[in-house]
Amino acid sequence: MSLKETIQSDIKDAMRAGEKERVSTLRMLVAAVQKREIEERNDALDDAVVLSVIEKSVKQLKDSAKQYADAGRQDRADAELAEAELLQAYLPEQLSDAELDTLLDEVMAATGADSMKDMGKVMAAMKDKAQGRADMGALSGKVKARLAG
Repeated sequence: MSLKETIQSDIKDAMRAGEKERVSTLRMLVAAVQKREIEERNDALDDAVVLSVIEKSVKQLKDSAKQYADAGRQDRADAELAEAELLQAYLPEQLSDAELDTLLDEVMAATGADSMKDMGKVMAAMKDKAQGRADMGALSGKVKARLAG
C-alpha cells in the first residue's frame, strides 16, 4: 500500500471513530498531495514525493504556530502544533545529530567536498540519503559550517 493510500485509509478510520480534527488535517494533506499531482501532471506520485509534501506541510504548520505564538494566540499555535505532530507520524524516524554527522562525513568524503563551491553536490547527496529523516534547513547550516571552516 502506498503512502497516499495509507493516508486515505486513515481518513476513513478517523471518520468512523469521529475524530474531526484528524479527518480535517488528513484531508488537508490529501489536498496538498493532489495539488502536487496536478502541478506535475502525474496522478500516481511515488512515496518520496508524498513524503516531501508531508515535510513541507509540517514545516508550514510549525512556522504558523510560531507566528501565532508570537502574536499571543497560544490556542491557535497549539492547534497548529497538534496538526504538525499528527502529520509527523507519516514521516520516517528522524536522524539523531550523531547519525546526521556520520552521514555528512560519509557524503563529504565520497564527493570530495572541501569548499563552499561543493555545497550543491553535498546537499544533493544528503537529500537523497536523508529525505524525510532530517530538517533540510538545519542540515544546510551544518554543511555550510563544515565547508566554511
